[in-house]
Parts: sequence; C-alpha cells; structure tokens
Amino acid sequence: MIVVQKAMEKTHLYSIDDFGVKNYNYGFIGTISLLLFLTLNISLGYFTYQAEVGLEASPIQTYSDAIWLMVMSATTIGFGDVYPITLIGRTCVFVMFILGVGILGGIGAVFVNKIFGFADTNIKNRELRMQNSQIIAQNTEMAKKLLALEEKLEALTKSLDK
Repeated sequence: MIVVQKAMEKTHLYSIDDFGVKNYNYGFIGTISLLLFLTLNISLGYFTYQAEVGLEASPIQTYSDAIWLMVMSATTIGFGDVYPITLIGRTCVFVMFILGVGILGGIGAVFVNKIFGFADTNIKNRELRMQNSQIIAQNTEMAKKLLALEEKLEALTKSLDK
C-alpha cells in the first residue's frame, strides 16, 4: 500500500502534507480533463458523422454538425437543430451526454477552485492545527518543568524546615 502511495505521489497527481491530507494538482487534472473532453468530442463526433453521413433524413450533414451535436450534448443544452437518427449516432450522443457532463462539471470545479481558492480555508485550518499542536507540545513541556520545579521547591522547603 505504501509503495502504491509513493508511486502515485511521483505522478504529481497529488501530494500528501504533514497531516496526511491529499492535495491534488488541479492544474494537471484540469488539463487532462480538457484533453479528454476534446478527444471525446472529436472521436464521438467522427463516429456520429460516419453513421449519419449520406442519410437524407439526417440533419447531420457535415463533420461540424456532428461536433456541434457533441458539444451541445455535453453541455446539456441540446438546441434540437441537429440530432442523430441512427442507433450509432444516438449511442454516441448518450455516451457524450453522460461523460461530457461529468468532465465539464469537473473542469468547472477546478476552475472555480483556482479562481476563488476554496482550498485556502483548508490550508489555513491545517496551519492552525499545526500551530495548536506545537503550542500544546510546548505547554506540556512547560508543565513538566513546572512540576520538576515544584518538587525541587518542596524538597528545599522540607530541608529548610528541618
């Protein structure tokens, strides 16, 4: 398990801080998500275009129409101006709808996190926890020293009383 964890850290997908919390590399994840989204649009658009091209009843007459259909499916807008009539085309739209919504939602979350910095609150909380643990350790050490000092004072008081 530790070997896998170290291997994952080397991918730079995330790092683990002093508290054992995973801090994800959102820039890398966002870039990979965007590339995946573009690849899905291009490939599923191509399959849809190949399935629909040449059919008179199909509103998809160009590769641009197929790409437009994929983007509208992924964003859930779906104007209805371009739609597939073949089973392959409809399957591609279904896959793009399911995957595209998730990918775009993830990209949006990464973007909002970068802009508004919601993770900063977590970082501040971790820093405060670290400071608190340092203060507690320091207080514990001071308490031990005070107890030792009290014992010495009691011993000194007893020796003076005799």
